[in-house]
Amino acid sequence: MSRQLVLDLGHRTARGRADFLVSHSNSEAVEWIDRWPKWPASAFAIWGPAASGKTHLAHVWCELSGGVLIKPEDVLRVDAPKLRARKEFLCVDDVDRLTGDRDGEEALLHLYNYVLETNGALLFVATEAPARWPMQLADLASRMKALTGVGISAPDDDLLVALMMKQFHDRQLRVGEDVVFYLLARMERSFAAVADIVAAIDAAALECHREITVPLAREILDGIA
Repeated sequence: MSRQLVLDLGHRTARGRADFLVSHSNSEAVEWIDRWPKWPASAFAIWGPAASGKTHLAHVWCELSGGVLIKPEDVLRVDAPKLRARKEFLCVDDVDRLTGDRDGEEALLHLYNYVLETNGALLFVATEAPARWPMQLADLASRMKALTGVGISAPDDDLLVALMMKQFHDRQLRVGEDVVFYLLARMERSFAAVADIVAAIDAAALECHREITVPLAREILDGIA
């Protein structure tokens, strides 16, 4: 019988600072978040691949700063002049979805200017570094390319194992270490792959009322390939 991995990582999808799994790939980003409010400027950017923990870090920063996490569609709806009345700490998630579109860029530029005029702060979260964002407005491009920021790199094996174990635990699943290392040896080395595989195994185990074993893991990988 395979030994079960039992982890003390909480009973929900973790969003707190203590729940974030730190490794070489993300340690610099974590250090910058922990450094708040001693940033060199009022705006900062974090970028990295899908499912790399960017949004988790955004939640951590919002908790530290008392800030609010907003999506690109929220930026388009913000009544920026009202921000003059108060200091704002805002994190714009998936901010690069606004760039390359003139209306989106104008809304983002107005938000940027008003927040900084009130001595607030902005955290931008994206997939690519600001220098790679498509830009139509020269004023916005100059501001974004001047941002201080840090990227999250691809995960190493230790982080992949920890992420997989944590995500299984977040779903209240106990999984044998033979399953975890079977998956690790055969899966794509990415944050997104971990999330997709864990979700697929969870769904299959629930639907078929099966224990999570190597044969089930093999079926899931064959289905993804």
